[in-house]
Amino acid sequence: MSEHDFRYALLNPVHNLTECRAITPGRYQVTGTGGSIRKGDILLVTLKGSRELSLRLTVEKIRYQLNPPGQWLAVANGPAFRELRIVEERLDCAACGKRLDMEVALDAALGKAAKLSAIAARLTEIGWQQQDGYCHCPACRKERP
Repeated sequence: MSEHDFRYALLNPVHNLTECRAITPGRYQVTGTGGSIRKGDILLVTLKGSRELSLRLTVEKIRYQLNPPGQWLAVANGPAFRELRIVEERLDCAACGKRLDMEVALDAALGKAAKLSAIAARLTEIGWQQQDGYCHCPACRKERP
């Protein structure tokens, strides 16, 4: 099982992603060229409308095209969004005041509870800690018991 990074496709035009679209929530159709994509591989693709977020998709089926040479079509599984929304959040560390500008991908159809859980998951992913309504950066988190 290999991991293929398509987030910076302009740097390598031979290994390029043409299209990534949702078929149903959690299933995606991905079209690209280059690489030797196989079933079970991981595809990292840029999330449209985001500066820093990406999707991690697992290839379920792959079909290579004859024309143009090297092009392939894959069906992949990933995060299930019914109504994808990217939200920008600005948080400050309660201890040192360090500012964090981050993006969060969430399912807008699930409402405010989805936003709060998506923010909490993203904070954990980047090493911040949220406790009692306050946020702490990784440096201050190490200092705290």
